[in-house]
Amino acid sequence: MKSFQEKIEKYAELVVKIGLNIQEGQKLIVNSPLEAAPFTRAVVREAYQNGAKKVHVEWSDSPTGRIQFEEQPEESLKEVPKWRVAMFEELVENHGAILQITGSDPNAYAGVDPKRIQISQQASGQALKFFQEAQLKGDIHWCIAGVPTEAWAKQVFPDKATDEAIEILWEAIFKTVRLDQENPVEAWKHHSKDLQEKMAYLNEQKFKALHYKGPGTDLSIELHPDHVWVAAGHKSTQGRTYIPNMPTEEVFTAPKKTGVNGTVTSTKPLALNGNLIENFSFTFKDGKVVDFSAEKGYDALKAMLDTDGGARFLGEVALVPHQSPISQSGIIFFNTLYDENASCHIALGNAITMNIKDSDNMSAEELTAQEVNQSYVHTDFMIGSSQLDIDAETKDGKRLPLFRNGNWAI
Repeated sequence: MKSFQEKIEKYAELVVKIGLNIQEGQKLIVNSPLEAAPFTRAVVREAYQNGAKKVHVEWSDSPTGRIQFEEQPEESLKEVPKWRVAMFEELVENHGAILQITGSDPNAYAGVDPKRIQISQQASGQALKFFQEAQLKGDIHWCIAGVPTEAWAKQVFPDKATDEAIEILWEAIFKTVRLDQENPVEAWKHHSKDLQEKMAYLNEQKFKALHYKGPGTDLSIELHPDHVWVAAGHKSTQGRTYIPNMPTEEVFTAPKKTGVNGTVTSTKPLALNGNLIENFSFTFKDGKVVDFSAEKGYDALKAMLDTDGGARFLGEVALVPHQSPISQSGIIFFNTLYDENASCHIALGNAITMNIKDSDNMSAEELTAQEVNQSYVHTDFMIGSSQLDIDAETKDGKRLPLFRNGNWAI
């Protein structure tokens, strides 16, 4: 049986070799909560041992971040330091890599004025729009991976003592990334192959639309005419493969901006900017959210929707079977990285440009003209369950069962 430290080191190896696929001479930025320091150190060491030229760690601390939102002058919230912009410009120019370690308190900013968070997000979104575009095109390698923190673990397992909650969450995370298998690296290769086969089928079919039916959900999503389905194993503009999410169970593509109609209801909570949004729904007309509700977190949800003109339109459609390992664990993680890979989901906001054929050289104006949504936000939320059915509509109007009772019907 592997020791905990051995599992940490193996996890770091997976993230560096499979997730980021670090190359000789590549630079890496790691965004990490302070509580994730032991794992972050393992990642830094593994990255250098796999050829990284320079690894820079950006530490974060939710309580400090809360003070910043509460006490910082409003004018200062609108500022993004030039040195920060320059750091990301250099990373893009050199086709570097970035790792986001997730695991902060889902309620870190509960009670903070959502407008102040929105101001900061808008400023950051505008200043770093080029970086978001580079990520979505594949100009850099990027990956998101999770590490338990005290507050997160207690949110997931409120009836457990803190140490026990952290231990259980660690083991759950290890299973989601297949560390419980004899050869995790090979397991990931097989898993990626399975997802690629589903992707190939969907790209071959070139469906016109998807129609969703479930409790509180009756939604039609027209797919972009030039949509491309993508799955685990993204290919960068440099021709190298990396996996942005560890874990990942999804096959995803882009909708037509104005082609969404009907009502959809969430099936899992959403951790959004340090606030939990629960039991929420949206009504769409011609692509736009025209009405919404939430039993908890309404103001935070409204602030996100008001971020910019694209925040009320969809940018992503993702298919995940209900029988995925994360779903079958029965755990609600209160963290989008994990919960979205337990459930079919859609995302409000910016479209992922690699989901559009020949989009590499398109300007933002050209993408908008072709009904590809543009926004500073990209907010995934979960809509899948064992009661969700999805029909795929062909170009000649025929409907075929794609999902039944939350699982693939093909």
